[in-house]
Amino acid sequence: MADDEDGYFGESVAATYDESTAGMSTPEALEPMVGFLAELAGRGEGGRALELGVGTGRVALPLARRGVPVHGIDLSRAMVARLRAKPGGDGIGATIGDFATTRVAGTFSLAYLVFNTIGNLTTQDAQVDCFRNAAAHLEPGGCFVVEVGVPDLRRLPPGQSVVPFRISPTGWAYDLYDPATQAMSSNYVEVVDGRGSFRSIPFRYVWPAELDLMARLAGMRLRERWADWTREPFTGESGKHVSVWEKPAG
Repeated sequence: MADDEDGYFGESVAATYDESTAGMSTPEALEPMVGFLAELAGRGEGGRALELGVGTGRVALPLARRGVPVHGIDLSRAMVARLRAKPGGDGIGATIGDFATTRVAGTFSLAYLVFNTIGNLTTQDAQVDCFRNAAAHLEPGGCFVVEVGVPDLRRLPPGQSVVPFRISPTGWAYDLYDPATQAMSSNYVEVVDGRGSFRSIPFRYVWPAELDLMARLAGMRLRERWADWTREPFTGESGKHVSVWEKPAG
């Protein structure tokens, strides 16, 4: 169930978030992403970056250490509190709010949204609003970057709506899909000392071509699309994509 203030990323999630994403937070894992983003940010005058869903600063902090000023938007006060407590966290501007609609002062050469976070917006209208909000923050020639998985519907045989992705003696996790509405949820069952707990987080999965249309509605056009941050080619077998849309320069 969502926390009234912090959505689905309240204190109970924030307390273990960095531990749960440790494998994606090593310097080796982050370097390709941070290099990619820093290169795009540096194309604009001033080189400022806006992170939608800044969380605990997994990306914002190393990007700032590369010399790119970063401002973040996030609904979760609990997540942002952990960002601010980290070394360098006080140098990251952070605004509490819905990143689909919250505006901050100034313009940016780069806006970015990583790790499937576009799916936390659970309606098509909200996702369209997010693209419009990103475009409104960008200076002419600025770029909006999204990292998101390709919907894994090929794993669903006819009549099945559940795909497990983690099973252990003390818990299991599974995704639940509704192909008619593009609604899905990630569900977690944990058993500790004989007591069970259940957590469910809703998402809306979205196709690459659908994102391109959202970008066009916001006045942006696709600039490039890759399978990952190292710029491997995107193909029909790719499990995710890193896409870059550009706001016209004139």
